[in-house]
Amino acid sequence: MERTGAEIIVDCLIKEGVDVIFGIPGGMNLPFFDALYGSRIRVVLTRHEQGAAHMADGYSRSTGRVGVCTATSGPGATNLITGLATAHMDSIPMVAITGQVKTEAIGSDAFQEADATGCSRPITKHNFLVKDVKDLARVIKEAFYIASSGRPGPVHVDVPIDVQRAKTEFVYPETTDIRSYNPVLKSDKEQIKKAVELFKAAERPLLYVGGGVVLSGSAGTLREIAEKTGTPVASTLMANGVMPFDHPLYMGPLGMHGKYSTNTAMQKCDLLISCGARFDDRVTGKISSFSPLSKKIHFDIDPANIGKVVKVDAPVVGDLKLCLKEFLDELPRMNHKEWADQIREWDAKHPFAYKDDTETQFIKPQMIIKKLHELTKGEAIVTTGVGQHQMWAMQWYPCKTPRHFLTSGGLGTMGYGFPSAIGAKAGNPRKEVICIDGDGSFQMTMSEMATAIQEKYKIIVIVLNNYYLGMVRQWQELFYKERFSGSSLMESGGMGDKDRKINPRELKYIPDFVKFAEAYGALGIRVTKESEVGPALEKALKAEGPVILDCIIHPEEKVFPMVPAGASLDEIIVDLA
Repeated sequence: MERTGAEIIVDCLIKEGVDVIFGIPGGMNLPFFDALYGSRIRVVLTRHEQGAAHMADGYSRSTGRVGVCTATSGPGATNLITGLATAHMDSIPMVAITGQVKTEAIGSDAFQEADATGCSRPITKHNFLVKDVKDLARVIKEAFYIASSGRPGPVHVDVPIDVQRAKTEFVYPETTDIRSYNPVLKSDKEQIKKAVELFKAAERPLLYVGGGVVLSGSAGTLREIAEKTGTPVASTLMANGVMPFDHPLYMGPLGMHGKYSTNTAMQKCDLLISCGARFDDRVTGKISSFSPLSKKIHFDIDPANIGKVVKVDAPVVGDLKLCLKEFLDELPRMNHKEWADQIREWDAKHPFAYKDDTETQFIKPQMIIKKLHELTKGEAIVTTGVGQHQMWAMQWYPCKTPRHFLTSGGLGTMGYGFPSAIGAKAGNPRKEVICIDGDGSFQMTMSEMATAIQEKYKIIVIVLNNYYLGMVRQWQELFYKERFSGSSLMESGGMGDKDRKINPRELKYIPDFVKFAEAYGALGIRVTKESEVGPALEKALKAEGPVILDCIIHPEEKVFPMVPAGASLDEIIVDLA
């Protein structure tokens, strides 16, 4: 029986087990939306295509499955770009399906035409422009295979409207074979052996764990390696939850806003075992002085990552789940208690901490997140935007399990938090989903509140409201002579005045987040005193629908510790006291 191209896309998605798709219809993907009508795939209608991409991303990160989003041609497709770039930087498996003008009109500057594949090529793992309906089933199969295999990533499929309307027999390939794409899965046994020998010789080993451990599903094996060898574990932003936060060998996050103790351990270890991390500049600081005393082992599925930033002594290429299991089997039992105790001593000297604001009695953002952690026991799915609030969330909301901390790591995309929370809720309807956001970051995608309301998704948004682009302001205060140019969200042109004494409680803010919540039919709660934090959080957790907690914090509150950009990890600023 012949099927239209649009029907074939839907049939393919069902074959791939897709249960939800995020997006917006338009002229060039209407045949696809028509085919979705009455299918078993749930359509979540978003309010902006960027939101659709972030929702597919959040769905994928929280479930481990391929997220799917869709948009029409031209502006619809280009609005997906930021979300695709976000997923690409963090290796998140997604498939984006866009409509395109008729095949014969491509290149003629037709209405709502854009070179969508040209736009997406640099920020996707692969993309396709389908010009023949007979290729459609194969292309969709390949798109899901490429997105989810090897180093995962987003794949873009652009389908002209005439291809969506054309008919052909539907035959879905059982397997796929792409000659030019053969990701390495099994490791080189000689390199495993070399890594084991380096481990045996080490006195101060440190496991440096990244998001690849989450993506590969190898957190359990990683934990076994740590326990078998008594090796301390430090995590990147993307690896929150790989080790339970209360595990005795988990030392916490490292990097620009990581712990003093883990950064010191990075500098003083004699063996650094990198697992699914890529030596990002936010972790390494100044490369020439990074971990100078250590031999280095690097486990990664992408050979392009190995040696790209830091020279390593034992490169192990392959699927982490397979490689780490082989590594575990070859390792003898070891004990590095003295080394782990030393790191804990450093942590006791300079722990994550904050000072009570006894003078102005403003709520400390760290206290809000700490209280949230106590109430949810570190078991909620937490998403964040990007900025100070993101770093406070990393520091004060250590997760119990993987796939519970969703944030834009590589690209640093403001506006990611709220739509990704909607995607996570779509994939995990029974779990508590909480977005920790900043007032600047939340405003970039807050129109998706309509999506949350209409889909009846219970999501709590905690807005740490400091009336500024907080991280920008922090850098301007520390490194730009307190010239607050374009960072104030309460001044015309954003030009803040360092000499102006600010009392946020007396300011009229645009928007009023409580009224914003109420306008959409959500619950809005403003929190201005520390005594109000616990009751407000408890009320939000008991609510049935979306909630916005507008938490007023002081603009001068900063994220510490901090390694200045371009500085060595040894130059970490603990605080300004």
